[in-house]
Amino acid sequence: MKKPVQLKTPLGIEVLALSAGDHVRLSGIVYTARDEAHLRMMKDGIPFDPSGAAVYHCGPVIQNNRIIAAGPTTSARMNTLSGFLLDRGVAALIGKGGMGSAVREQLKGRGVYLAFTGGCAALAASHMTLKGVYYEDLGMAEAVWVIDLDCLPLIVGIDAKGNDIFDAVRARATKEFARYQKPKG
Repeated sequence: MKKPVQLKTPLGIEVLALSAGDHVRLSGIVYTARDEAHLRMMKDGIPFDPSGAAVYHCGPVIQNNRIIAAGPTTSARMNTLSGFLLDRGVAALIGKGGMGSAVREQLKGRGVYLAFTGGCAALAASHMTLKGVYYEDLGMAEAVWVIDLDCLPLIVGIDAKGNDIFDAVRARATKEFARYQKPKG
């Protein structure tokens, strides 16, 4: 297996060289954002510099200014809400389960979707330090948390060329399902 690519935010053109399936270790500042945070940013503006930023689809558990758990939420929920962030310069979206074809097209030539395994919230938190918060009035899960990452392990789910590991898995699963649905006899 290839050595993981080390990335640090803010991200630049180095993300354009990544390929779907590559392993990366991400360090630097990321911003959490789920549905309500996206809607607030669309209305009130992005409270951080989006140039080269990474947005993590996550509603972390915070206790005494520490991140206790920070697993990804299903990114497809943000399919229709992510375009404005990419248009403003966000270079990476992070979450689980992949994103739709519209986001895949929006990422072409400018960014990547990085996948983190669901169910590993404590592992994610062990790579994180809390640095701040925006929109705290939205509540813990929906606020935009500013997090400093230290080598969080991720996989490139969608690269800047439009390659998508989730599409490949869906295609294989559909083929296998069809194979078992053929009548016997």
